[in-house]
Amino acid sequence: MRLNEASMEIRPRSAWEALDLGCLLARRHAGLLMLSWAALTLPLFAVLSILTWQYPTLSLLLFWWLKPLYERLPLFILSHTLFGDTPTLGRSLRALPGVLRPQWLASVTWRRFSPTRSFDLPVLQLEGLSGAARRERLIVLGRRNSSAATWLTIVGMHLEGALSLGLLALLYFVIPAQLLTELSWHELLGLGGEALWLEHLTNLLYALVLVVWEPIYVASGFSLYLNRRTILEGWDIELAFRRLRTRLMPMLVPLLLGLGLLFAQPPAALLAAEPTQATTEARPEAQRLLNQSLTSQAASQRISDILDQPPFRHSETVTRWRFGDEASDNEPGWFARMLERLLQAEGLQHSLDTLMTVIEVLLWAALFTGVAVVLWRHREWLQLYAGRFGRPLRKPQAPPEILFGLSVKPDSLPADVAGEVERLWSTEPRQALGLLYRALLSRLLHERQLPLRNAHTESEALQLIAALEQPALTRFASALTHHWQNLAYGHRTPPDTTRSELCSAWRELFAVEPAA
Repeated sequence: MRLNEASMEIRPRSAWEALDLGCLLARRHAGLLMLSWAALTLPLFAVLSILTWQYPTLSLLLFWWLKPLYERLPLFILSHTLFGDTPTLGRSLRALPGVLRPQWLASVTWRRFSPTRSFDLPVLQLEGLSGAARRERLIVLGRRNSSAATWLTIVGMHLEGALSLGLLALLYFVIPAQLLTELSWHELLGLGGEALWLEHLTNLLYALVLVVWEPIYVASGFSLYLNRRTILEGWDIELAFRRLRTRLMPMLVPLLLGLGLLFAQPPAALLAAEPTQATTEARPEAQRLLNQSLTSQAASQRISDILDQPPFRHSETVTRWRFGDEASDNEPGWFARMLERLLQAEGLQHSLDTLMTVIEVLLWAALFTGVAVVLWRHREWLQLYAGRFGRPLRKPQAPPEILFGLSVKPDSLPADVAGEVERLWSTEPRQALGLLYRALLSRLLHERQLPLRNAHTESEALQLIAALEQPALTRFASALTHHWQNLAYGHRTPPDTTRSELCSAWRELFAVEPAA
């Protein structure tokens, strides 16, 4: 490689900066890269779609599986463009067979799911390594950049999915709004029959996404590879020496002439000098400084005398037995020594062990007490979300007096509800049906203890009644609610036969004899 002809600055970078450089490199040559990718992949996509027209998923799977082979063409273009030799589209396509041939089977089989595929590809294609040599080379190159290459693949997968969904949404947005309102999706897209064209159109959107993203992916992996080689092989240092050599070449001839004149004849002092016999280095115990008033032996003796005197040495005469060096109570640290002697006593040690056991028991008791207090304070929440503990969730509340705009107090109802309904039905059917409906609500609230609230709707009330598991009551409530809603909201009066059916069912359910 001609490093001095590189179109980018060669210097050590971090892995993430190298990825940014790859994006910049792909953007600089976006036209050639995207055109070459489209010229290679779109015809192949069309052939696969035609051959597997009845199986769109299979055509997409085959097209996706061959992606490692497509990526060799952008790398061929980038590797030549980086060093000033930008190939044309025709030259790139003519070089394609030779680029695809090396190790193509391994690329689409056991290496297909490698997360560092874009980082490993230059080793295969540019260095031509295989087998053990390739593995050792990848180990060396991937010691610090494999994680960045893996993240590049993961982010690329998500970007492909996001861009594909974005194109599908764009396809939906370009459909006229009038068609969306007048036609259903089945009619619009022909899903009533075989909608193979729609699936192949979706596959085409994915192929178009790859036209934009894959050159960036290959260029980012290639820049990671170049950055790792720059760090390992010192390309920046090599370039610095080459630039230095270029600057020094014009000065090389005068410099050599000057050095030749300088060392042509040795100095006179050097010619006159005669070699003298080397003196052996004196041993440490040898006598030195013999020509001075203070010789080395006298100096050693003086040093020894000074070290034998205070403050370097203290002499003491002891006339009694003692164990080791006893420190006086007046010396620093006497309080600590006293505590240590007390702690070494057997009785005190046992007392301290007992005290620590008591403290441990108290701490555990405090912990359990705290947990019990927390559980007790939040017992209602626990009862709601973790089961019942034998206590009601909340204090019982008084039943409401008005539901759905109707008074449900027992004292507001007549003694014979069914008889009053039969009397009012012919002249005031709405009042008669309303009386029967609020009488039902009142009985459910006060006799069956049904938890009805003002916020409930008629449908929710029917669900609560069904939870009582009384089929006759459920049927009666459902029929009454149906007739009441038709009359109250739809102004449709029920037939006269409904009166006898509802009143008879009321008497059967609530054991009320008809009035005489």
